[in-house]
Amino acid sequence: MPPILETASARWNLVSSETPLDQFPEPNLFESLMREARYAQDNAYAPYSEFQVGAALVIGGRIYRGANVENASYGATMCAERTALFNGVSDGERQLTLLAITTSAEPLSPIESRSPCGLCRQVMSEFTTSDALVLLDAGDENGQLVGDIIPFSVLFPFQFKLGGE
Repeated sequence: MPPILETASARWNLVSSETPLDQFPEPNLFESLMREARYAQDNAYAPYSEFQVGAALVIGGRIYRGANVENASYGATMCAERTALFNGVSDGERQLTLLAITTSAEPLSPIESRSPCGLCRQVMSEFTTSDALVLLDAGDENGQLVGDIIPFSVLFPFQFKLGGE
């Protein structure tokens, strides 16, 4: 069983013990950021897949939100994670440290059904710090927010870097 980080209203499962517990930000920041992601999810435009995603991230010390926006051509669709990231980058920020993602997947569904797509992972890799964390919402259980904490390096271990950087 993975270690658990718990507050009065949230429980976070650590997917990897790569980052020691004492190096995590204040657990209430996780809860606050996930609530921002849920707020963003309310604005998702997903008439084709009906899979609504919200993201909130900390980049450059500021919080940015994003929702997925689908398009009939599918190729013009924008994921919530990239929407939030591009909002931060457009403001000149470059250091992604924490990302919260919520989806319309069934509560307590497997990580694979709540995880960012490969394209989003590659885009995020341009801006993540070495200790960046990803929070994946797993829903609510008895009124408590439940989710998983994954170091970005575990979520995307073999990032493509131009010229082997």
